[in-house]
Amino acid sequence: MDFQLSEEQRELQESARRYARERLLPVAEEIELSGEPPSHELVREFAELGYLGINVPAELGGMGLSNLDALLVLEELGKVSSAVAFPVFESCVGPVRAIEKFGRPELVQDVVPAVCAGEKMVAIAMSEPAAGSALTDLKTRAELRDGEVVLNGTKRWCSGGGHADGYLVYCRFSDEPGARAIGAVYVEKETDGLSFGRPEHLMGFRGVPSCDLFFDQVRVPERNLVLPAGGFKKLMAAFDLERCGNATMALAQAAAALEDVTAYVQERQQFGKPIVDFQAVQLKLAEMQMQVEASRLLIWRAAVDAEQGFPSIGASSIAKCFANEIARTVTGAALQLMGGYGYSKEYPMERRLRDAWGWGIAGGAIDIQKVNIASALIGRRFNQRA
Repeated sequence: MDFQLSEEQRELQESARRYARERLLPVAEEIELSGEPPSHELVREFAELGYLGINVPAELGGMGLSNLDALLVLEELGKVSSAVAFPVFESCVGPVRAIEKFGRPELVQDVVPAVCAGEKMVAIAMSEPAAGSALTDLKTRAELRDGEVVLNGTKRWCSGGGHADGYLVYCRFSDEPGARAIGAVYVEKETDGLSFGRPEHLMGFRGVPSCDLFFDQVRVPERNLVLPAGGFKKLMAAFDLERCGNATMALAQAAAALEDVTAYVQERQQFGKPIVDFQAVQLKLAEMQMQVEASRLLIWRAAVDAEQGFPSIGASSIAKCFANEIARTVTGAALQLMGGYGYSKEYPMERRLRDAWGWGIAGGAIDIQKVNIASALIGRRFNQRA
């Protein structure tokens, strides 16, 4: 068991950190003011750096590195802002990886290299008005007809909705209840019958578009079928990697908050001395440091154990749950230490607090992760409907 990064990983981490600090800080400020997602030019810049598909095989346009390598870069970009890092999140740990692993070769070749080149963005469409935590209650219906898949239904809380170029849509292929009828289909944005609701206005996540998706007799070729009925377990295995990405984005908010507040308390003076000289501040810094370090190690463990595949549901849920909780705690404590400066929109601390709360809702709420953890511990799933 080795807790040290390799020299190559340290170089990758440092180069991402340097790029993020030198290039992306003003971009994050612009996004926060405008609410617009990262520009196509910036996404293509990410592609030139190899950040879109760090852990995607080289033959598909990626760098062919590990999941941990991808998360190292994601954390450094996420420290600047969730919105700035979101294209990297989607390409390295999002629905693109499910398409890569389970899609037909012709679909994989159409989608994955284009994402790695910055020419296409793909979002995931899972939740519905009556199916969030109870995802297997989803009603969006898919039917196979004459070499096509026909979709009807509504999706909600789709991060990237209306902005992404394609969507991995979880859908039901029969009336059989529960997970056994669920699979997934890839749908391009411009497909006839697909329309979008009004943009959501959220507490945080400015620059990460979200809206409803409406499917009205949407027809796609059967080659776009990623997983048929019975594929739900595989879809959720891929989603375990997305949980690690979610955890990393939450960790990034906490880690950046700790970095900023550590500098602040050494500069800010009250009662004739830097406030870091007060024991109460020292204790709070120590607590924050312990939480950030513990979170990072849990995420890295899940990623390393998975190697090139997908993490286990237990390890990914522990990492996500812990990171989500400490992100809220650490950003809140950092904001309090900075006082009015932390609460001001002139500084990024209040944005980090708002985004930290969002990551604990997105990708499976904190309490759902605890149910997953208990299930992994006991060795069986629990029927929440009984």
